[in-house]
Amino acid sequence: MMHNSAYLFLAVSTAVTLASQTPQIFPQLSPSATVSQTIGTSTVEVLYHRPAVRGRQIFGGLVPYGQVWRTGANDATTIRFSDPVQVNGQKIGAGTYSLFSIPNQDHWTLILNKRYRQQGAWEYDPREDVLRIDVKPKTVPHTEWLTYEIYPASSATAYVDLYWEKLRVSLLVEVDVDEIVTSKMRKAMRERPSDWKLLSDAAQYCADQEIHMGEALSWADRSIKLNEQPTNLAVKARLIYLHGDQTQALQLMEKALTLARARKQGGAVTGPLEQLLQQWKK
Repeated sequence: MMHNSAYLFLAVSTAVTLASQTPQIFPQLSPSATVSQTIGTSTVEVLYHRPAVRGRQIFGGLVPYGQVWRTGANDATTIRFSDPVQVNGQKIGAGTYSLFSIPNQDHWTLILNKRYRQQGAWEYDPREDVLRIDVKPKTVPHTEWLTYEIYPASSATAYVDLYWEKLRVSLLVEVDVDEIVTSKMRKAMRERPSDWKLLSDAAQYCADQEIHMGEALSWADRSIKLNEQPTNLAVKARLIYLHGDQTQALQLMEKALTLARARKQGGAVTGPLEQLLQQWKK
């Protein structure tokens, strides 16, 4: 026969189980939100819950100074990097991390912790930190609902900004776009060695960025050997021109343009070739 305490434990356990299996019916005071941004081909994503000010003093009040905060509401805020990045100059591997902070009046400590499935500071273990950086908060116009924004600063960087009450706190995420793209290109070419367009596109990327020029020329040659097209001829011409051989580059670009016209390819193909050819001739 069960004691009363056993019945109570069973009832509570059943209720918790049912609650975890029941779809959300009632709205949360701090609704969930997601913000993401592509940097090059990499993704930065923040998942968080958005509390409102609702007339309260937030920093130094609801969020005490000098104490670890989950930097959001309900569950710990998380940040995901699809590829390795640098955060404020420090290397961080691809993956998902919890984002904690220690607010103070004149500075904040932002923390990335490798345990990303946790509810709040009571579960936080500093031994699992992968990054701690100090930043200065800035005064901004009032923001009622806690808001994260990811703002591109360049083709390879973006700021992750937190806005709430009258403060903004930022960290800078930097991606080595060329290294990541080159690694992905080489992997794809190993898997699809006879894909002429992939080889041409890889050579085109290197020409655009002016990197790996010798390797890119070999990719263009392989592409042409597999399937000669105006596009891969033009890519090879660009690489040769960048290498300094203008005469050969002009001859190859004229060949690409002649082939495009013979195949009656439209202005989307012939137009850029004509424009580049005229620029080179000048």
